[in-house]
Amino acid sequence: MFNLLRKSTEMPKPDEALPGRDAPIPTAERHVVLDRPLKEPAEGGLEEAIFGMGCFWGVERMFWKVDGVVNTAVGYAGGHTPNPTYEEVCSGRTGHNEVVRVLYDPKRVSYEDLLKVFWEGHDPTQGMRQGNDRGTQYRSGLYVFGEDQRRAAEASRDEMQPRFREAGYGQVTTEIEDAPAFYFAEDYHQQYLARNPGGYCGIGGTGVSCPVGTTAA
Repeated sequence: MFNLLRKSTEMPKPDEALPGRDAPIPTAERHVVLDRPLKEPAEGGLEEAIFGMGCFWGVERMFWKVDGVVNTAVGYAGGHTPNPTYEEVCSGRTGHNEVVRVLYDPKRVSYEDLLKVFWEGHDPTQGMRQGNDRGTQYRSGLYVFGEDQRRAAEASRDEMQPRFREAGYGQVTTEIEDAPAFYFAEDYHQQYLARNPGGYCGIGGTGVSCPVGTTAA
């Protein structure tokens, strides 16, 4: 039992990871709330962002409600196994994080506005867990596209760390990395809480506010 718990909260090395598969796993065709193609590319002035905040069911709902967000999808990123399944990710042997891919219109909502949702929507000081959910797939992560997103992500982290400390929380454990390969999760995970309104949602913030605009410089 204790070995399994230890394994689930430690990142596997590449040579320890499950082999995965060459082809993507099946997923949904369209977003059931926003009615857009789920695999819509970041084109026509749209921009892309990826967030890891714990169980991706509740996180996706946070973002599809944001004005200016035009598409969302849940999936896996940050690990070693190509095209993983949910069961493989939950085994702790892929290294992947449960994440949400967000497409947004920067004329209507800024990346800094999305960072506010990120910092206020979960506890980024918990390491390999979020609330009662424990494992490498529940870690806090910002996966950035380009230097502008990286600068904003790092500036926001530096801004938020003393705010969390003043509120009695520990060190921010959020990883900030260049966006890795994103693998769409299975059909039944997409917009899960729209399909199952009474479904589980283990995501909750800390009450520490993130001031919009402080990360824009």
